[in-house]
This record gives sequence, C-alpha cells and structure tokens, in this order.
Amino acid sequence: MMKKITKLMMASVIVFFGFNQVNAQNDLDQLLEAGIEDATILIEGYVDPFMVGFGTGLSNGWYNTAKAHKSLGFDLTVTANVAYVPDEDMFFNVNGLNLQTVELDDPVYSDGNIPTMFGPDSDTPTFREINTGETFEGPAGLGIKDEIGFNAVPVPMAQLGIGIVKNTDLKIRWTPEVDIGDDGKFKLFGFGVMHDVKQHIPGLKNFPFDLSAFIGYTKMKTTIDFTNGDPTLDQTGDFEIRTLTVQGLISKKFSVLTFYGGLGFNRVRSDLGLRGEYDINNDGDFNDANEVNPISLEFKSGGPRMTLGMRLKLAILTLHADYTLQKYKTLSLGVGFSVR
Repeated sequence: MMKKITKLMMASVIVFFGFNQVNAQNDLDQLLEAGIEDATILIEGYVDPFMVGFGTGLSNGWYNTAKAHKSLGFDLTVTANVAYVPDEDMFFNVNGLNLQTVELDDPVYSDGNIPTMFGPDSDTPTFREINTGETFEGPAGLGIKDEIGFNAVPVPMAQLGIGIVKNTDLKIRWTPEVDIGDDGKFKLFGFGVMHDVKQHIPGLKNFPFDLSAFIGYTKMKTTIDFTNGDPTLDQTGDFEIRTLTVQGLISKKFSVLTFYGGLGFNRVRSDLGLRGEYDINNDGDFNDANEVNPISLEFKSGGPRMTLGMRLKLAILTLHADYTLQKYKTLSLGVGFSVR
C-alpha cells in the first residue's frame, strides 16, 4: 500500500519536472508494520517537507511588476519556481509523536531524528514492534542534497494575465485534466487579481512608481486509479494542494528595467490519501474499519513573505528573476511576452 502513496505523490512531481520514481518505495512498505495509526504519523513526518515545498512553489510566479495592463493588454509568462527545503527539515523527530505499537530501535538515530524525504539516503532507521519485539526498517531519504548540493522542490508554472477595467489585471492558470500514464489524472486551476491602489490614494497619483494589491489562488489535484482495471475494486489515491497568497506590490521602471517587490502572506492547505477498500490484513475481506480509506493526511503551512525582483523588457519580450523570503525561500526565473 505504501507504494501506492509514493506513486500518488510522485505522479504530480513527474508532471511538473520529470522526477524519477522514488527509490525508497520498498522501505516505505515496511511502515505498515507499525499499524495504520502509527504508519500514518510516520508517513506524515516523512513527506511533510515535500508537501510544504510543493505548495510554496505553487504560490510563486504570479507577477513581475506592480503596473497593471491597459484594457485588453495581456502577458503570457512561464516561470520556474524553486522552493528550498531548509536543512532542519531533512529530519523529523519521532520522540513525542505518541506512537502506540512501535518504537525507534536504532543507535544511529539515538536522538530520535530520522530522515524525511529530503534526508540522506544511507542508514535506514530501524523500528521495533513493542508487543512482539520484531524489527523492521523504515525509509531513508532520497539523498537529493548529496546529488545536487541542495534540497529543493521545483515547480514550473504558466499563466495568462489580461488587463480588464480600472487598472486591474486578471491572471489565469489552467491545465485541463490530463492523463498521467495509464492510471492517473492531473488538473490545475488558479486565478489572481492585481489592482492599482495608487489611483485611490490622494496625493500619490503623480509619484513615479506603481503600487498594487494582489490576491491569488491555485488548486492542483492528482488522482490515481489503483484497481489495475479490476471492476470489483474501489481503490484510488488523491493528492490535492490549495494555495492562497495576498500581497501588496510596488515597482519602479527605469528604461527597460523594472525593479519590483511584494509583501504579504501565503496559506497552503494540502491533502494526501487513499480512498476505497484495501485488504491491509491480507485476510481476503475488508471487514476492518481501518481498511476503508486507510490513509488520510492533512497538511497546513504558510506565513509572511517578502519578494524582491527585477524584470528586463525588450519590445514585448520579458525576462525576470525574483527571490522570496519565507519559511521555504523561493527563487523564481521567468520568460514571457507582454503587450500594452
């Protein structure tokens, strides 16, 4: 079943940046030895940095100026957002998690800190079942920092911005439902509104900078069918992330260069779960209550953020880069076309 959780989560990653299949799948399966309740707690700690990083990346790339288009002006922009996972999130501490059926039994991790998905790929943690004394290994990390020098979750994004009325831009992100291999579907929708507030503040109209308010919302959902075409089974996995960002924006143009900044906050809500019936006990039926919708995880993150960036505009071509200070610091690089 843990292979299903991994496949569900990685399906969305593959859509965005072609990530290879997680090499920890076999070890993740072993967490079932902890029982559903303890396994859920351990899975949550293991994948939490990915969920936070992915949601943080979805919140970025909305703007590269505080100046709204004229009516029917537009821009089409593609941005690569890279959310950096801090070193402290390479591990999570199992002490105090109120595990009921297992305990950590590994001298390498005597302090209770075991790898998250972004931890090292060596020294898998060993757990011991309290009642039987049997031991099993949990998953190691993916060793991403050892491979590329840092931990990050990259999330590319494409969007369309359209000038409507009264110095207001409507920004749209949309991906129709697309197939992921033979068994999965992916879709994304987002919208944002940027409005010039300087026009409403007496005395600011003639100052040589642009000032706007922005709000943006993005929702991404991946669904994986685990039935392998068997009509007697009801097994799917759902991975959904919803992000909301509210910011004040300011920018100043110098010839072909525009310097811009944003100050506000993000909110990220995400869910990861298995839906349907699963024969966890391998007894041929689904009579155990834990065998219906066995995994259901909810993640919450967010907080203040501050962005500083620069845009180069050559005719209708734009190139921009910005850096956002927040819990998971984020670098955004983009290219686009802007008219009016």
